[in-house]
Amino acid sequence: MFAIFKRELSSYFSSPVGYVVIAAFMAFSGVFFYIQCLYSATSNMYGVFQSMFFIVLFLIPLLTMRLFSDDRKNKTDQALITSPVSIPAIVTAKFCSALTMLVICLSSYIIEGIILSCIASPDWSVIIGSVFGMLLMGSSFIAIGIFISSLTENIIIAAVFSFMANVLISLIDSISSTISWTFLKDVLNIISFQNKYGNFSLGLISLSDIVYFLTITFMFLFFTDRIIDRRRWA
Repeated sequence: MFAIFKRELSSYFSSPVGYVVIAAFMAFSGVFFYIQCLYSATSNMYGVFQSMFFIVLFLIPLLTMRLFSDDRKNKTDQALITSPVSIPAIVTAKFCSALTMLVICLSSYIIEGIILSCIASPDWSVIIGSVFGMLLMGSSFIAIGIFISSLTENIIIAAVFSFMANVLISLIDSISSTISWTFLKDVLNIISFQNKYGNFSLGLISLSDIVYFLTITFMFLFFTDRIIDRRRWA
């Protein structure tokens, strides 16, 4: 499992993808940090975290698009899934490689928090809560992206459909606001990623929000495991 994780993680840096994702994340985070904190002379980073929600929608598909699609395209998937490593271990290793990239990106928040501490007194509960929330939310997006990657051998299709899924998830709040049926409106509010992430970016860490993101993550990793296992015996 570790060998697969190491191979996938190193592959991000043997191509421009890893560098592009990290550079883009840190560049946007830096711009939002400057505009909403330094330029506005405030220690509240809430606006930075809310703005970065939409950047993550674009970047995570770049991390997940090739995880299984590339193996199918290069005809190396059969060798991988018939190896002594179990299917859940393969899926987990690929998931962890993308999650590690996200953790590297999120380190920019800690740097910004330290910079802010030198000139003001930031609310570290908001910073830590937001980083934790984005990690949980990002893990769910990664799991969804890996599932979509397992369905096709075309990395562009995997990226586009992952992005479409992320955008659809982000539009749940907008859709909910147009619905008058109370029950459906409540259901949409319950499954809204943005609402739950918003709680974290306010420094509010709720067990129900944690369980929700973990459930989505494990559910889509399980779906991916079933897809790969079915291909193994096809």
